[in-house]
Amino acid sequence: MSTQSTALSDTSTNAANGAYSRRASSVSTLRSDLQTLKSDLDTLLAHATELTDAELTEAHERILTKFSSLRQAAKGIALQARTQFNHGVEVTSDYVKEKPVQSVALAVGIGALLGIIVGRR
Repeated sequence: MSTQSTALSDTSTNAANGAYSRRASSVSTLRSDLQTLKSDLDTLLAHATELTDAELTEAHERILTKFSSLRQAAKGIALQARTQFNHGVEVTSDYVKEKPVQSVALAVGIGALLGIIVGRR
């Protein structure tokens, strides 16, 4: 493997690891925010009969604002995932173009391994 290919591979791996770490953190934050929203909705429903119209309107606006921000965060995570997937497709495509024989051998090996595993069941 050439030095340039090694550097490209290392850079791709580091970028993938960094993106995965950021995405995992974003997903964790999103889950936490969703849990908070659920808790707020449960509290609102439990006390809805005790609230005035103004308080209900204010609570409704707060929940819609939280929901909107969560929706934007989910869209951001989906965009990151799509970008990372596309990058993975490009890297894989480049590798297959550079080393077609190794790619076919790897695919055959993985297929045989999966066939053995599935065949045992």
